[in-house]
Amino acid sequence: MERRNRLDVLFVFLASLFFSIGGLCVKLIPWSALAINGARDLIGAAVIGGYLLVTRHRLRLNGPVLLGAASTMGVTTLFSVANKLTTAANAIVLQFTAPVFVILFMAVIFRKKPRRADVLTCAAVLFGVCLFFVDGLGAGGQAGNIAALASGVCYAGVFMMNTSKRADAISSCFLGQLAAGIVFTPFCLGETDFSPRVIALVLVLGVVQVGLAYILLSLGIRTTPAVTASLIAGLEPVLNPLWVALFYGERVTPLALLGAVIVVGSIVAYNVRSARAEDASAG
Repeated sequence: MERRNRLDVLFVFLASLFFSIGGLCVKLIPWSALAINGARDLIGAAVIGGYLLVTRHRLRLNGPVLLGAASTMGVTTLFSVANKLTTAANAIVLQFTAPVFVILFMAVIFRKKPRRADVLTCAAVLFGVCLFFVDGLGAGGQAGNIAALASGVCYAGVFMMNTSKRADAISSCFLGQLAAGIVFTPFCLGETDFSPRVIALVLVLGVVQVGLAYILLSLGIRTTPAVTASLIAGLEPVLNPLWVALFYGERVTPLALLGAVIVVGSIVAYNVRSARAEDASAG
């Protein structure tokens, strides 16, 4: 069992590592955001579809699964758009605000009164987000920041739909990527650069950053402690802009960096605290 746990932790780590290369690949591919997203999601859907066939996992079709699929489609599309319009750091960190929107949605839609920790986390994250928009004109663009924040809203939808008893995360992921692939892949017809380098990057996005990452995550979270998973998930918004800075030359301004530290630090601390509280109540 201990070996199984270590292996699952490794799967979660690899998933976060694979997710983190998304910003760099999108920056390096000289296509429009919609063409990139269509191609990578179509490939990713093929990989996950193959996994479903091999494991004989029955594809579910119901309300929560379809809403989760729509949210997944929104996340991948808006993230690609954001990476073309703003810095990679802004794109991933603003998407990482999803837990705040979960808190807000639960309060507004389900009338669930937020806890003190919820309110403090929202306040800290919103302050960090404000730093991105103050810095937006010089560090990328407000349109990209808005797209990134919207991807965070969609990501919150993914989390909320997956909490339903009728939910099935891998089915939502497959259907959302398949839909995005069908809708946006035709945009590739307007592109002119199909060099081996570009095709290789698109394949890396679809196979590794989308397909394998989601499969490894679904496997890894089976036995990985929630606190550990939360901490490992915090690696993605750190590594994503790091790869872009190292291999693309994009730099993050001091104000945006401060905002990133506040947002990521607040969310990771909130996730860890929540996970510990759940473990304590379960024990």
